[in-house]
Amino acid sequence: MRNRLKVLRAERDWSQAELATRLAVSRQTINAIETGKYDPSLPLALKAARLFAQPVEALFFLDDEP
Repeated sequence: MRNRLKVLRAERDWSQAELATRLAVSRQTINAIETGKYDPSLPLALKAARLFAQPVEALFFLDDEP
């Protein structure tokens, strides 16, 4: 699964640590999600979508999708 977390985070000038605090996870979790080493749980994906005010499908998508 791919994601746009890094891009959306950069648009807001947030560090990984700041995003982690806003989502109540560790900075390491944010790093693992951004690098594709970890797929977030559904509750975490929904929290991220709410934080960025976008549908979850705009943040996370399967590898075979454009």
